Amino acid sequence: MNRDNTSPCIRIAGMIHPMATSPRYFLGADVGATKTHILIADEAGNAAGFGEAGPGNHETVGYDGLTRALVEAFDKASAAAGISANQIHGAGFGVAGYDWSFEKTPTLEAISALGLKAPLEVVNDANLGLLAGTAEGWGVAVVSGTGCNCRGWDRTRRREGRVTGGGIDMGEGAGASELIFRARQAVAHEWTQRGPATRLTSAFIQHVGAAHIEDLVEGVMTGRYSIEASAAPLVFQVANEGDQVAAELVCWAGTELGELANAVIRQLELHNLEFDVVLMGSMFAGSTLLVDCMRRKIHSIAPKANLVRLHTPPVVGGVLLGMELAGIRADQALHERLTETVNAIRSLRYK
Repeated sequence: MNRDNTSPCIRIAGMIHPMATSPRYFLGADVGATKTHILIADEAGNAAGFGEAGPGNHETVGYDGLTRALVEAFDKASAAAGISANQIHGAGFGVAGYDWSFEKTPTLEAISALGLKAPLEVVNDANLGLLAGTAEGWGVAVVSGTGCNCRGWDRTRRREGRVTGGGIDMGEGAGASELIFRARQAVAHEWTQRGPATRLTSAFIQHVGAAHIEDLVEGVMTGRYSIEASAAPLVFQVANEGDQVAAELVCWAGTELGELANAVIRQLELHNLEFDVVLMGSMFAGSTLLVDCMRRKIHSIAPKANLVRLHTPPVVGGVLLGMELAGIRADQALHERLTETVNAIRSLRYK
């Protein structure tokens, strides 16, 4: 899988030396702004070990934080699997905040702390959705959780399309942070009579324990009250109850996410093709209205696009990327086996 010079994708070539023992093991890593997951699985798709740590996005925790998260998650996964770094035959890393070529060297230095000897490849974490959520690993992935992002590969996977990932500062919405930003504005507009009344006001009053709308607005402005991205489910709830203002905000978010997808579709010239748009992140669990508005926007330029929710853990995409480095192309059975076994491991961890 060659990459053109517009992508910061890292690939380290090398020979894989056969080992005396079998099966071969592969590693996948999903490094995000809130958590880090590492999965170790064998070539038959059996998850052998899973590890979780805190955030690893260098934009918020630095490269030292990325290293710590990777090491912690890897130590847990390798201990559970009962194998060492030398037994890994290929590794795929999806790293949030890995956006530009100058980030290649410090990202590799962070990964080197794991002591892997196998070939590895690093991509932006959004790309894991394409590997985990599509049969052939290409199309468009849209991420909407606390923030938002969008990446895509063409059918050959030699061309990558992307947005900046810079959020509202770059005019890109909408994750939960941007949705709440707009919702706070709607409440302020009700108080100043610039906009209509909305049930978001009473929902936020109850959420923070304010006495009334003036207390809410004053408290938010002075820092006594905080309405953050974690309150996004309230917006979906109020929209589902029929509030027009909240419904318009949800549709705005869906339309914005559709615009991100359309930008990547134009870059990759996918307009006339049938392909999947993989939806990743907690925002897509909030309301069918979000996806409906997103679909309308995407279908305005790419009518054959299929919007699909990602139900497979993204870290599976990292394992599949590692397998590709060893010449293993996953079929549907292997893909399903990976998903089934990693979900089984995770459910045992949280019982």
